[in-house]
Amino acid sequence: MSGRPIVSGAHIGGMDEPWSGGRIGERAFCVLAPNPSPMTLDGTNTWVLGSPDAGEVIVVDPGPEDDAHLDAVLAHINAQGARVHATLLTHGHSDHSAAARRWHERTGAPVLALDPQHRYGSEGLSEGDYLRAGDLAVEVVATPGHTQDSVCFVLADDRQLLTGDTVLGRGTTVVAWPDGQLQAYLDSLHRLTDVIADQESAVLLPGHGPALHNPGAVVADYLDHRHERLNQVRAAVAAGATTAAEIVSIVYGDIPAAVRPAAQLSAQAQLDYLNAG
Repeated sequence: MSGRPIVSGAHIGGMDEPWSGGRIGERAFCVLAPNPSPMTLDGTNTWVLGSPDAGEVIVVDPGPEDDAHLDAVLAHINAQGARVHATLLTHGHSDHSAAARRWHERTGAPVLALDPQHRYGSEGLSEGDYLRAGDLAVEVVATPGHTQDSVCFVLADDRQLLTGDTVLGRGTTVVAWPDGQLQAYLDSLHRLTDVIADQESAVLLPGHGPALHNPGAVVADYLDHRHERLNQVRAAVAAGATTAAEIVSIVYGDIPAAVRPAAQLSAQAQLDYLNAG
């Protein structure tokens, strides 16, 4: 797998240093959820956005349904003397969103998402929206591909970009077929290339794994990897492979059983992309 075994929102491999969350820059703090696995890397990153002395914060991805994790997030916010203005979801996968209802009940703050089924409150998210809390401004960028409802968030004043599972802190992401589509994912990576250049983004804050510096190079590597993988799939099809399972056996090598289903989703997305072309 070219050193890149795909997993859930992610894939394993790449940087091996542990990630435990914490502050990145002046106004972003990660509370790491206690749900590490081959599918979630170190766990889900719950991001608390706001100045240390701000009266309001925005929370991104409350994570899995785990009251101890929500307690930790609230403890951090309470220590700042702040309240939750709004909670945003990068997408609806349960490792990011399962706690949304419970979090909404505990904070009273709306949960905003692109997909209406994951919203708590009357508001949603859409491309180009701006959300403000104190001196913080967050812009919504629609980035379908990993899932249809995936979005990223731009913090232009901080030169930061929250990427959910579209770009991860370690490895590359799965295209979660059939909801996820490879053409949409490639288009979203090109969109992020433009956003990073326009906003002069300096740091990526992913949904799993550590913050990443040099964002333009990271996204360029993601694009290179996708095109390399497509070439490998083309070769496998030319050699007689017709199913996602056969593609995984030929292209992805000896991957752990825990990540094989996710690899098959990406393989099916690649087959669909090639068939459509």
